[in-house]
Amino acid sequence: MAMLPMAVAGWSMAEAPVKMPPVHGPLAPPSGADRQPRATVMFAHYRYDDILWENDRTAHRIYGQALEAAEPPSSSGIDAWGKNVRWPFMDRQLRTGDQHGYHGEGLDFYNVNTFRGAGGLGIWQDNKLWVSRNYRSYKIIQNGPDVARFEVRYAPWPVDVDRKVWETRRFSLPLGTNFTRMVSTIGSDKPDAMLVGIGIGKHPTSGANGTLHVDRARGTLSWWGPEDPVKGAMAVALMVDPKAIADVREDADNYLVLLRIEPGKPFVYYMGAAWDKGLDFRTEAQWDAYVAAQKPDFDPTHD
Repeated sequence: MAMLPMAVAGWSMAEAPVKMPPVHGPLAPPSGADRQPRATVMFAHYRYDDILWENDRTAHRIYGQALEAAEPPSSSGIDAWGKNVRWPFMDRQLRTGDQHGYHGEGLDFYNVNTFRGAGGLGIWQDNKLWVSRNYRSYKIIQNGPDVARFEVRYAPWPVDVDRKVWETRRFSLPLGTNFTRMVSTIGSDKPDAMLVGIGIGKHPTSGANGTLHVDRARGTLSWWGPEDPVKGAMAVALMVDPKAIADVREDADNYLVLLRIEPGKPFVYYMGAAWDKGLDFRTEAQWDAYVAAQKPDFDPTHD
């Protein structure tokens, strides 16, 4: 996938000073090689088996099975964190016990709840999204420095009363992009085609509405969240193969792009996120332009 350069057209850091949230208990700064940009993925056993992955521009996590009992209800949606440093910070932030506070390098104020968050999926049937529980197993394939790559498996879950499905999904996040590439393979106990709904949560940072731009010809959904007066705004985007789109819908909690897929056949989609107090974007127009300029690769055989 072709990437935009680090500078966003029409804007530079020198022209746009940013008012950051107050710092509460600053993180101890890394030193030496730890201050270098890196794509990284780790299994956070100390935090109910979260999986954390980030690069120089964006940061995410998904939740493990242990969280289902500790903090019900839990979710197989994808979390997005704001970050304003080029080096990894998620592990140090999470170990403070206060990932939702600003400690100088970023914060998590994106609330996945039981929704799809930033690019979680489910099966769309009878005007309802049927979703899995949290991931059941994982494999870290490459922990940087140029790419973070891992795979997770989701245990079978019901689709209404007449079908069961299960999923294996591979995640890849290289340096220099806001987009994680995912290759999903969904198995089923029935051979019929399915509609997969890939979602963006409607209200992850506020009860207020953000704005959603849909470009079916390009296969993109680009969301810019409402502005929190202290924490700022989050942005999320999805990129899917436009030839696979069956519909663009919404339910009570998510904006959804529906793809028609065959059981056992892998398909590719991309999820990206950004923070307007980070280092790359300040406005909705800049984010939308960045999304529109991407050239995703939807061939599942390309790793």
